[in-house]
This record gives sequence, C-alpha cells and structure tokens, in this order.
Amino acid sequence: METTAATRHIAIIENCAMSAVGLKHLFALPALSRYQMHLFSRFDSFKDALSHTSFFAVIYSLSDAREERLNCLASLRDLTFTHADIQRIVLASDEVEARLVSYLSPSRLHGIISKSASLERLLEGMVVLLGETHRVNDSMYNHCHVNQNRMLSPTERAILRYMSFGYSIPEIAAQLERNIKTIRAHKFNAMVKLGVNSDVGLLDAADILAHLPAWESRRSVLNVAAFS
Repeated sequence: METTAATRHIAIIENCAMSAVGLKHLFALPALSRYQMHLFSRFDSFKDALSHTSFFAVIYSLSDAREERLNCLASLRDLTFTHADIQRIVLASDEVEARLVSYLSPSRLHGIISKSASLERLLEGMVVLLGETHRVNDSMYNHCHVNQNRMLSPTERAILRYMSFGYSIPEIAAQLERNIKTIRAHKFNAMVKLGVNSDVGLLDAADILAHLPAWESRRSVLNVAAFS
C-alpha cells in the first residue's frame, strides 16, 4: 500500500490508556484530518503492521520509566536502519526530556515535542512536523549538527556513557586516566549545559547518547518543544 498525498498513515506507540485517548482526540481535530492514525501499545505490534501498511511517520511516546524509555530509544534506532523513509517523532514526557533528546541526538529524529505543552501548542507542533518536506528539513541538518557538536565535549560525552554502564566517578577517572576532581568538573559542566541538576538527569542523557548515536544519512530534524 502506498502512502498518498490525500491520506497518510501515522503510527503512534503509546502504552498509557489516558494518553492514548488524548492522542485520539488530537488526531480527530480538522487540522490533522488528512492523517489516518494507527494506535499501538507496543513497538512489536507496530513492526508487525509494517508488512501490510506503508506508514508515513511513527510517533513514539516516551515513558517516565527508564527501562521503557531505553526500549523506545533502541526501537527508534533500529527503525532507522530498516525503514529510513519513515519519519520518527518523539513525544517527550516534559520539556527537560525533550531538551535532552534535542541537544544530544538531533539528527536521529524528524521532530521532538513535549507532552507538557498546551493542546494548542501540541497541535501546532504536530501539524508543522507532519507537514514538512525533506527539502525544508535537510536545510536544518547542518545547523542542528553543529549545535550538537558544540554542546558537549568528548570527555563529557565519555563520562555520560560510562555512567550509563554504572561506573562511579573514581572508576570513570581510572578509565579516562584523569584525576577525580577533573572528572567531577567535567560532570558539573555537562549538567550545566544540559540543564539538569541531578545524577538521574545525567543518566537520562546517558541513555539517549547510548541508544541514539548522532549520525544518519541526511535525515532531518525540527525541534518544536517549548523550552524555558
């Protein structure tokens, strides 16, 4: 089945019943009437549907649970290699999570929207993302990629990756052959840059780095989340 200009099939992965109801309401609005919504509670069910439906985009709703978030990010990573033509949009739990995804791996996704935004802003962002062309998005690729590379230093990225594997600060210092004070200073700088104030926030960032590496064949990104 080919996706046509008149009707585009949109897959939404959402395992929260209340959020699923809200998304159904969103896609019932006139501004999104051209899209046919397919709701899945698990990514595996969506993968089964790929054999008989040509999806224009997949919208994955991130969970607050770290394990479920890891599954989400890993699934989107795998989809990049198997169905690179499908647009990949993330619904982040809040603006902090949206910012982390945006800063750490912009070239992996077509778009990121915060679920904490107002209904009006959520609708506006969804309309913009689903209506964009690859030509428009490609023009943003280099800008986003440069911003990402300026965000974290190689050492700061390495620290986050080690943290994701459960290394302590002394263990990371040993691995990087740096003193503990230096590692703590880099860790603090990473927290400031990412706008987080706890190790939990840094682990969120580490998860994103581990499961959404920042390379892709000229796919685009448009960040619509409203950041403070």
